[in-house]
Amino acid sequence: MTEFVDVVIVGAGISGISAAWHLQDRCPDKSYLVLERRENLGGTWDLFKYPGIRSDSDMFTLGFRFKPWTSEKAIADGPSIMSYLKETVAEYGIDKHIRYGHKMLSADWSDEDNNWTLRIERDGQDVEIKCSFLFACSGYYNYDEGYLPDFPGYDDFEGTLIHPQHWPEDLDYQGKKFIIIGSGATAVTLVPALANSGAGHVTMLQRSPTYIGSLPDVDQFTVRTNKTLPEKPAYVLNRWKSILVQSFRYQFARRFPNAMRKLLMTMAQRRLPEGYDVGKHFGPKYNPWDERLCLAPNGDLFKAIRRGKADVVTDTIERFTKTGIRLASGEELDADIIVTATGLKLQLFGGASISRNGEPVELNSTMAYKGMMLTHMPNLAFTIGYTNASWTLKADLVSEFVCRVLNHMAAKGYDTVEPQHPGNSVDERPLMDFTPGYVLRALDYLPKAGHVAPWRLKQNYLLDLRLIRHGKVDDAALKFTKQRAPVTV
Repeated sequence: MTEFVDVVIVGAGISGISAAWHLQDRCPDKSYLVLERRENLGGTWDLFKYPGIRSDSDMFTLGFRFKPWTSEKAIADGPSIMSYLKETVAEYGIDKHIRYGHKMLSADWSDEDNNWTLRIERDGQDVEIKCSFLFACSGYYNYDEGYLPDFPGYDDFEGTLIHPQHWPEDLDYQGKKFIIIGSGATAVTLVPALANSGAGHVTMLQRSPTYIGSLPDVDQFTVRTNKTLPEKPAYVLNRWKSILVQSFRYQFARRFPNAMRKLLMTMAQRRLPEGYDVGKHFGPKYNPWDERLCLAPNGDLFKAIRRGKADVVTDTIERFTKTGIRLASGEELDADIIVTATGLKLQLFGGASISRNGEPVELNSTMAYKGMMLTHMPNLAFTIGYTNASWTLKADLVSEFVCRVLNHMAAKGYDTVEPQHPGNSVDERPLMDFTPGYVLRALDYLPKAGHVAPWRLKQNYLLDLRLIRHGKVDDAALKFTKQRAPVTV
């Protein structure tokens, strides 16, 4: 028989764990399952195994609001984050609701039955699960493959080629020469990690530079509060200090981009060898936060360059060769191992096909309400975190709002909720107000946003507190309906 539950959560990463905790806490009468395609929880933190994997947001905001992060380390490594997530699901009994090895292949909404039918792949077989509400917490990128440009001569290279999304855990890289292609968070993490753990030499090869800031991995403010206050008040204070500092830095960068650029360039220059061409290698042409600003804890990337263990080359690739890479400038870089840290492929709902009454729903024909629900898709929500702050801040807000919607529906006897497309009254905007390559490559695929609230994402936690946590549920953009009485013949 087809199984039925009130809510199905897809994904057991940070977003799915947040959704599960909030459902238990705020909607205790709702039955739920968490479907996880992998054999372990953690999402991103279970997938990526490359050396040095760490958070690029502070843990006081990447950690959950309901589960204090007690370490004084603001920037944590991947294994520590995984331990925190496993402790969370065990402490709150969420682990009993997770089903591993369950991949959602498709989801079809029936207007007649007022529910979703999910087709799930489990142990090589297809099974069906029905639910009243579908909560997609599977992130926004393809877990099976990252983005790889069409490099001329790629197959000519006789060394080892690796995409960091599929890092071989048994890789022996002692004394080996590396080229890391890319300048995003993964490359900025990998370069010092490899340089400090036995690699022969590491070259970060970038087509264009990225802004990189330096912060200590241990926050002295946190050290003091943890010593003087009980655990929970200290966590609240540390968390809000981080939220406000993040918000201030971002708003300052957007309002005064030249000043922020100068600050970041000066920070880099002070940490690099005298005479280093900071402008060429660390001075992007775009403004700070047009793309995500990368973090070098304790200036580790700059230290690796200063010690001669790593360098940065800014050039374009002409082709791969047997022994490395030939650049457009004519320079040749030799390598034993080349890592293509070239980005992600965006993908919503884990790649599952979404339909209504058997008719496919094209994501780019929908508009996102508060960045979490889509027009044409009843009883469905999804989580996409912030691009300029910790993912979890938004995940917790989305989870709260979904619970408020479910409780409103239960109190009023509603069966369905569906955002109503505003039509020509709202101008379309990209879903993500952000311009890295992986977003630009997916603009034709993604849902749309609008130019005004509640259709516009502001990427501002403080504003979202008012809009999402405290904004009314029953607003004009949402249509709530009750199931029609059956027709008697």
